Amino acid sequence: METPTKQNSKPRLSITRLIPLLILGAGLVAFFALGLNKYLTLDLLKENREALKIWVYDHKTEAVLLFIVAYVVTAAFSLPIASLVSITGGFLFGSVFGAAWGVIGATIGATILFIVAKSALGDPMRVRFASQIKSMEEGFRANAISYLLLLRLVPLFPFWLVNLAAAFTGVSLITFVLTTFIGIIPGAFVFASIGNGINALFE
Repeated sequence: METPTKQNSKPRLSITRLIPLLILGAGLVAFFALGLNKYLTLDLLKENREALKIWVYDHKTEAVLLFIVAYVVTAAFSLPIASLVSITGGFLFGSVFGAAWGVIGATIGATILFIVAKSALGDPMRVRFASQIKSMEEGFRANAISYLLLLRLVPLFPFWLVNLAAAFTGVSLITFVLTTFIGIIPGAFVFASIGNGINALFE
C-alpha cells in the first residue's frame, strides 16, 4: 500500500497573484523617479488656482469624478501627497464637499490596496511573520472595528501601513471599508477646511 506523500502546508507566493502588487509598487517607484513629489506642491496649486477654479465651475461633474479618481490613485499607490490632494479638494469644492469626495476616493483607494495585499501576500505573510504580528493579529481579531477606528481617528501610523497591517492580519473586507470610511471623515474635513480658506492666504 502506498503511503501518501507529505504536502507542504505553507502557502506559496504566486507570480499571478503578485502582478497587481507589483503594479502598485511600480507606480510608487515611478512617482519618485519622475520627480512628481517635487512638482506636485502648494506652489503649483497657487500658480494655477484661477484656471482650476474656472475649469471646475464649467465642468462640475467631470471635476468631481477626476478628483475622486486622483484620490483613488493616491491611496492605492500610497503616494505621499494625500494631504495636498485633500487641501486641493477643499480649495476647489469647499469644506463639506471637498471632504466628502476625498473620503470616497481615499476609501476606494485604500480598499484596492487592502484587497491586493490580502490576496497576494496575506496568507504567506501570516505564516512567515507569525511571531512578529501575533499580538497585532490578536488585537484585530478581538475587536477589529474599535481598533481600526482608533487607528483611523488617531493617525499613529501611516495610512498605507494600516491598510497593509489590516490585510495581513485577516480583517474582513466589510470591517475594513466601514472603519476606513467613518474613521477618516474628521481628518478629511480638517484638511478640506484648510483648503477652503487657503485662497485668502494665497492672496
